[in-house]
Amino acid sequence: MARQFHRKVYFHVNVLGFKLENDVNYAMTIEAVIFDLDGTLANFNLDYKVVRAEVRSFLIKKDLPPSILSINESIFEMLKNAVIFLRNNGKSKKVIEEIYSKVLAIAEKYELEAAKSTNLLPGVAETLKMLKRMGLRIGLFTINSEKSVNYILRRFRIASLFDTVIPRDNVKYVKPNSEHLEAALKALEVDPDEAIIVGDGVSDMKCAEELKAIAVGLLTGISSSKELINSGANYIITSITDLATLIGKINKTLEHRN
Repeated sequence: MARQFHRKVYFHVNVLGFKLENDVNYAMTIEAVIFDLDGTLANFNLDYKVVRAEVRSFLIKKDLPPSILSINESIFEMLKNAVIFLRNNGKSKKVIEEIYSKVLAIAEKYELEAAKSTNLLPGVAETLKMLKRMGLRIGLFTINSEKSVNYILRRFRIASLFDTVIPRDNVKYVKPNSEHLEAALKALEVDPDEAIIVGDGVSDMKCAEELKAIAVGLLTGISSSKELINSGANYIITSITDLATLIGKINKTLEHRN
């Protein structure tokens, strides 16, 4: 059943509780929550500019022109430009795959080191446990590597709280490409309109909007509320501890309507 979907619903947190603005008509109750990792559940102590600089230096040594490699872009954007250039210049699939793998290995080296000093954000473990008690399926989709993600989940003893984890290793294209989110939804066996996507970044909101899942922007990362809303967020929360209450209010509204 299709869900009527309206953008820019702003979820306010204040001393009086919660206020929902505008109207969103959902056809189904919430069955699953899918989280981003860095900035949403944990703070990765990772200097991304250092990673990008090393990746850029490596690619330049492989004869890629500096003009197509910007340190202000993610390593995935650099890789995308590099692959196009290499293909256009007749490089073999093997050569391209070797360069691709090396770039991801550089990133993983920094991620694993950062994971050792990463901290969970306040209320994360408690919120995950609450969501499990509510009978919700929980997923994770992240651009970080499988090794670094598993390290963090084991370190904080929260791995068992996730029904599926989709790191970058498990998909061909990472977010904001919707393939990444689709993989998580498929693994959880839920439709987009049965899921809430929680993230602190623009790419999380864009994925959710494209698939018409419910997008919840979390103000614990680098993106502002305006950026999150403009990218498709339906709700904004200031703390992950507000999530269970939000889901409860949405489901309660659905029960009254049905």
